[in-house]
Amino acid sequence: MAKVELKQPVVQEISDAIKDAQSVVLVDYRGLTVEQDTALRKQLREAGVTYKVYKNTMMNFAFKGTDFEALAPYLNGPSAVAISTTDATAPARELANFAKTADKLEIKGGVVEGNVYDAKGIAQIAQIPGREALISRLLGSMQSPITNLARVLNQIAEKGGEAAPAAEAPAAE
Repeated sequence: MAKVELKQPVVQEISDAIKDAQSVVLVDYRGLTVEQDTALRKQLREAGVTYKVYKNTMMNFAFKGTDFEALAPYLNGPSAVAISTTDATAPARELANFAKTADKLEIKGGVVEGNVYDAKGIAQIAQIPGREALISRLLGSMQSPITNLARVLNQIAEKGGEAAPAAEAPAAE
């Protein structure tokens, strides 16, 4: 069997993984211990992120003709790829959080929703809260005025429906 035929399934696997991806982040994993790598993989898996090590040439072939083709300059040295199809900021956020404890992990760059970012750009994206956190903030801001209105109505009801002293009619002169 020719070498090309052996490599084709790997390139197809990468292509299938990035087909519906919202974001792809490349990292240099050199220097991580086995324990650190295992912890990173577990953390990414729990966040719904696919993390795998591939040869750069295989990733380069798979990225050709896609939005991720712009990652070619970052494909040097050992590279691992983190892919998310559901949360665009999850790979950047999880990798940046892990990099705080494992200084050997280096983010090279990535593509988030079609835009290419270098390591600094990915660090900025990592600061964006997750989808669930953003939804809870939105619901909290929507619920706040309703809660305040309910408190005011409750206070009026507790006073027996009386008008507040400041709202009384002025005394006759």
